[in-house]
Amino acid sequence: MSRTASGPASLPYTTTDLPNTETDTSTATDTSTSTGTATDTSATLELRLDDQWFTVCALSALTPGRGVAALLPDGRQAAVFLDRSGRPYAIGNRDPFSGAHVLSRGLIGTHEGRTFVASPLLKQRFDLLTGRCLDDEETAVQTYEVRVRARRATAPGQGPVPAAPRADAATT
Repeated sequence: MSRTASGPASLPYTTTDLPNTETDTSTATDTSTSTGTATDTSATLELRLDDQWFTVCALSALTPGRGVAALLPDGRQAAVFLDRSGRPYAIGNRDPFSGAHVLSRGLIGTHEGRTFVASPLLKQRFDLLTGRCLDDEETAVQTYEVRVRARRATAPGQGPVPAAPRADAATT
């Protein structure tokens, strides 16, 4: 089940239930709130790279108001953030003004309703939805589509089903 998160504004991510072969698939647990933020500790944060999703980390590993750097499979770095309301964002980690990979260490704020990160070096602000620099309209960083995936809950009394013994297994 996948749905675009709902909230007061258009959000840059979706919430999705992860299938778990060890559980009853009819017992999905919705771990999102009305703003689309996940609260389940088994939820993961994923970035869309080309046509596939890349798992960055457990959502519980992120702290609202702070960023982390993630090394992507192609060698690029992403700066991943949770704003103080728990909404995730991801942009390129390279500061285009200094060339340093430091945006994940920047401070998160808002300006005219837009959530941004300020570079820790030269203090330029980058909109976390669009990647555009709020201080130089000709400069931008890459943005990534983000989603939160939550595991399905195991039904009470349900657990892993033991594998049947193989017919060709040797007995001792």
